[in-house]
Amino acid sequence: MEMNELPFYDMSDNPTGCCPVFKPETWEGVTLHFKDKPFVRAKTHSVLHVPVDMGKVFSRVFKHMEDSGAYEASDFVVMSRDLSSWKAEHLFAANKPVDAEEMTTLSGEFVTKVFEGGYREAKNWHNEMQGLATEHGTQNAEVWFFYTTCPRCAKIYGKNYVVGLARL
Repeated sequence: MEMNELPFYDMSDNPTGCCPVFKPETWEGVTLHFKDKPFVRAKTHSVLHVPVDMGKVFSRVFKHMEDSGAYEASDFVVMSRDLSSWKAEHLFAANKPVDAEEMTTLSGEFVTKVFEGGYREAKNWHNEMQGLATEHGTQNAEVWFFYTTCPRCAKIYGKNYVVGLARL
């Protein structure tokens, strides 16, 4: 992939009007290269890794991004990771600053792997991503996940794809 480019995510293939149909083959085994790529940073609360305010936080961030013109459908990803059993961090790709939200940038190379299944598998996926990073020469990699569909859409589509991203 080119610098700061993401795999194509077809937002027009959206029968639910919520989350588009995810095409796993476009994200599988890709290496992403970021250099000062801008993101909105948001945090959610969890109880033993189970998010409790994700819907509220994501709705707020997306509204602020759309209001400021920082949301670009062709440059879409939300990278999420647990900071503890009680808190998670989420990075929303943005094409310009969003005044009402915290901004950050991200640099580095990230290798991807697509998983399918429920959230309860996240620990196993995290371990697989660590193994993949080790194969690429990185120990104790920072691992993020891109949850491609909300629970309602995953139920409708019959698949729950999650992309693992390990920083090399």
